[in-house]
Amino acid sequence: MMATDTLTAPRMDAPALPRGLAGIPDDKEMLRAAVELTRDIAVARPAIYWPDMLISAAVGYAALAGAIVIDNVPLAALSGVVATLALYRALLFIHELTHIHRFAWNLAVGIPMLTPSLMYEGVHTLHHARTRYGTAEDPEYLPLALMKPWSLPLFIVISLLLPVGLLIRFAVLVPFGVVVPALRRLVWERASSLSINPEFRRRPPEGDFARMVFWQELGASAWALFVLGWSATHSWRPLAIGIAVMGVTAMLNQVRTLVAHLWENEGDAMTVTGQYLDSVNVPPPALLAPLWAPVGLRYHALHHLLPSMPYHSLSEAHRRIKAHLGLGSTYDKSNYTGLIPLVGRLARSTMLPR
Repeated sequence: MMATDTLTAPRMDAPALPRGLAGIPDDKEMLRAAVELTRDIAVARPAIYWPDMLISAAVGYAALAGAIVIDNVPLAALSGVVATLALYRALLFIHELTHIHRFAWNLAVGIPMLTPSLMYEGVHTLHHARTRYGTAEDPEYLPLALMKPWSLPLFIVISLLLPVGLLIRFAVLVPFGVVVPALRRLVWERASSLSINPEFRRRPPEGDFARMVFWQELGASAWALFVLGWSATHSWRPLAIGIAVMGVTAMLNQVRTLVAHLWENEGDAMTVTGQYLDSVNVPPPALLAPLWAPVGLRYHALHHLLPSMPYHSLSEAHRRIKAHLGLGSTYDKSNYTGLIPLVGRLARSTMLPR
């Protein structure tokens, strides 16, 4: 049942609310239930995190090695698919770095995949900021539903270039940036975050974070230069296959991003409830969701209600909140059946006259 204040008309002397989801007041019953019903499952469990992350990475690297050394094309392709899915899962633990030791994750996943945690930390929190979500200052938001139809395939295809871009960033631009400060500033502002908003400009790192950035960039640059040097003196085949696997991984993540939100906000600040309704859960019985939205990201809308909830608790949190609030509640409105219907909805939205 929805909170009473979401059904009551605003007072006549209240300021006019923006249009669309930005104009939806907070459903206080839902927000209160989300917190109160999940207090006992809000603590991360290392016994789940570490095996999951490490096994995903190990399987991914073993399958990538298989894709490189196996001569049988179908088997090599199958090994590449396994590598893509396993490394994709390992990489998306970047979304959980508040719960897991960043040094170990960077060593096992972030630096080998040229996506150290500096690309995410201090950026993703802006996406959750109450006054930034869905605005021009949100690095992870684009009003895709309001853009041209051709923007969606471009949004997906361009992600295939991400591995090459990361290789250039760490092997070329970061070392040159040491002697060319203007280049260093440009790279940091424009190419140092996993953002989709082309207008986003990142502020210079400070304090402990700046020191962390130094060591992460040093490690990633050293790895990128080693990979290029080894490839030039031995064989380019492993690097080419690695780039292909990472490219498909990036594209899979871009497809997930495409349906993480409805992308309908026109730049106004939104309430928490508005943010929730602009976000997407794909709960069971959607069977393939754990593959394209692993590590709890099938509950992306719930993540916007409870940003610090560990991924292994999101399924139970969803069950409790939905059972408490019931069908037809505000909470129920962000639950969708699968990937294809969401892509179809977004595509149809881009074709509407503006």
